[in-house]
Amino acid sequence: MSTATVAESWRIRHEGSPRSVDNLTLAQVVEGMQDGLWEATDEVMGPNDTDWVAIENHPLLADAALDLEPRPTRSYDDETRLDMNALIDVCLVLLIFFMLITSYSILQKRMEQPQITSDDPSKLPVVKLEKVEQQMIYVKVVMKNDQPEIRLEGNVVSMGDLESAFRRAAAGTTKTDLLLDVEDEVPHGVVVAIQDKASGARLSRVHMVMPKGK
Repeated sequence: MSTATVAESWRIRHEGSPRSVDNLTLAQVVEGMQDGLWEATDEVMGPNDTDWVAIENHPLLADAALDLEPRPTRSYDDETRLDMNALIDVCLVLLIFFMLITSYSILQKRMEQPQITSDDPSKLPVVKLEKVEQQMIYVKVVMKNDQPEIRLEGNVVSMGDLESAFRRAAAGTTKTDLLLDVEDEVPHGVVVAIQDKASGARLSRVHMVMPKGK
């Protein structure tokens, strides 16, 4: 290798890379920068240099580095971004599902209510008073001031306290059923709610009182 070639021997590498391109002239380094092969942060080692220096910091290349246009920053999709559209769709499906389940539950309770259609009084089930007193908790529901009033064994009980009242009434007794006496004006939703409370208190069955004349 001639002395002139050694004098023009430049080395260049990407920042921090263990590999380099050797035996380049200063003009070739500048040309590579202009062609976008090298960035201002890449490193060079000139023939008189003892260590790698960033192109933008080298005295012979600093001006050329300033003339370089910065590469456009590449944008990456944010993988942590939550797709709210899919989440809203799932929430709407769940909302519709729970609405249908609730409606079905109310409808099922309506269907489970005892229906008495016989016109022959002799065919209606008759329960003796003794059995009522031994096995059933009697609840009377009437309308008072346009509001339903629940009377459990003669005592007025709120809907919120009804389940615990059922448990107290059944504790230490043989009462396992509910005898429900409801006025015609009482909303059906109140009847359903009372049946729910009875089920929560683990009362086995609900019996409805058939008013006279029906």
